[in-house]
Amino acid sequence: MPKLHYEMDILWSDIDNCYLVHLPDFPEQKYRTHGDTYEEAARNGKEVLELLLEADGLPYPQPKVELVA
Repeated sequence: MPKLHYEMDILWSDIDNCYLVHLPDFPEQKYRTHGDTYEEAARNGKEVLELLLEADGLPYPQPKVELVA
């Protein structure tokens, strides 16, 4: 899989009492996963992103954020 850069938003939810992960480049649902710690949420978000990119052989969405080296 080529190295691609996608945005991952992680925020604390007092209602859910955990960190929620949103992947803006995959807008089908607001939050994709969660974690009890920020680090766990980031790991879970990375895993979900990898699964989304492997699923169905669909073309990768174009990242909305351009990273400058």
